[in-house]
Amino acid sequence: MSEQPTRICILGGGFGGLYTALRLSQLPWEKPQRPEIILVDQNDRFLFTPLLYELLTGELQTWEIAPPYEELLANTGVRFTQAAVAGINVEERQVQLQDGPDFTYDRLVLAMGGETPLDMAPGVMEYGIGFRTIADAYRLEERLRILEESDKEKIRVAIVGGGYSGVELACKLAERLGDRGRLRLIELSDMILRTSTDFNRDAAHKALNDRSVWIDLETSVASIEPDTISLLYKGQLDTIPVDLVLWTVGTRVAPVVRALSLKQSQRGQLTVTPTLQAIDHPEIFALGDLADCHDAEGQQVPNTAQAAFQQADYTAWNIWASLTGRPLLPFRYQHLGEMMTLGIDNATFTGLGIKLDGPLAYLTRRLAYLYRMPTLDHKLKVGLNWIAQPFVEMLSGNS
Repeated sequence: MSEQPTRICILGGGFGGLYTALRLSQLPWEKPQRPEIILVDQNDRFLFTPLLYELLTGELQTWEIAPPYEELLANTGVRFTQAAVAGINVEERQVQLQDGPDFTYDRLVLAMGGETPLDMAPGVMEYGIGFRTIADAYRLEERLRILEESDKEKIRVAIVGGGYSGVELACKLAERLGDRGRLRLIELSDMILRTSTDFNRDAAHKALNDRSVWIDLETSVASIEPDTISLLYKGQLDTIPVDLVLWTVGTRVAPVVRALSLKQSQRGQLTVTPTLQAIDHPEIFALGDLADCHDAEGQQVPNTAQAAFQQADYTAWNIWASLTGRPLLPFRYQHLGEMMTLGIDNATFTGLGIKLDGPLAYLTRRLAYLYRMPTLDHKLKVGLNWIAQPFVEMLSGNS
């Protein structure tokens, strides 16, 4: 009777999970040692989240930023299962799926990312829209289409949260809606892009100002109704009409992770060692939004796509090392800079001693993200499409 192969189960197919799976499939396993690798995600498509904004302006298409897992994992040996995770039994080393069989694991990778909490003020759950998933983008697109086809003279949009997501959304929507849009960016603190550089903040202020986006600082949301939003500023409550509310505030770890009897931070993130392993459970690895990680130098690793992208390489290597008797490597985070879209043909890029804004930064950002796309096949498809696009538009314009 043949021995069961070692099973590596990866929960979550974002930057952390998918890139770990792809890297594991490329490592030099000896034939008898080659493990079974299972990737589980509740969606059927990977989402390249930093480019989600480009769907709203028609700059990119769904297939470019959200390719199916089956396509990305073809010929890799990684098995994809579309399912939601119902529970994890760390003592029995077992994963329970909502609509599928339970299965055991030898190594577990937790990479389920975070979710946007929509219960931070009355009415957010009913009337607010998050912007984190492809389903969010589709829901927003549908709402925008209805508003654009209506006889409303002005389309009033409130975007809650003055971080990267809120600023990028505001610029893209202002471009899409043009003179018809009335946009308001609402931020609880006294500045937008609090964690960013002055260069990025200044460029964002200029882009928002050029697009007539109103900025409300030191303002909180008291409640949202079907066609109004109530804002609290210095003790004064102001209720204003609104057609659409976008909620970009906060990240919450999935309940299935919070329920685990593993060491967690105050925010419910799993505390991991510099080798990205859960405390007291070295067979469990965690990365991305749900991991509270200090790297080899002791620096706190930010919960960004860039960090998850880097952690995936180390996670795959350390799983391979743990199964083949090699030393594990402590994660070393490298801050490669920041990129932010500020509308069509406009962005900022800061990093590696370079500061860019405008069309050149926009092109740099596009090329950097093309390089980070998951497989060579997908990079080629998208890259060729980007090269061909201007010619297609020129030909269709002439016909």
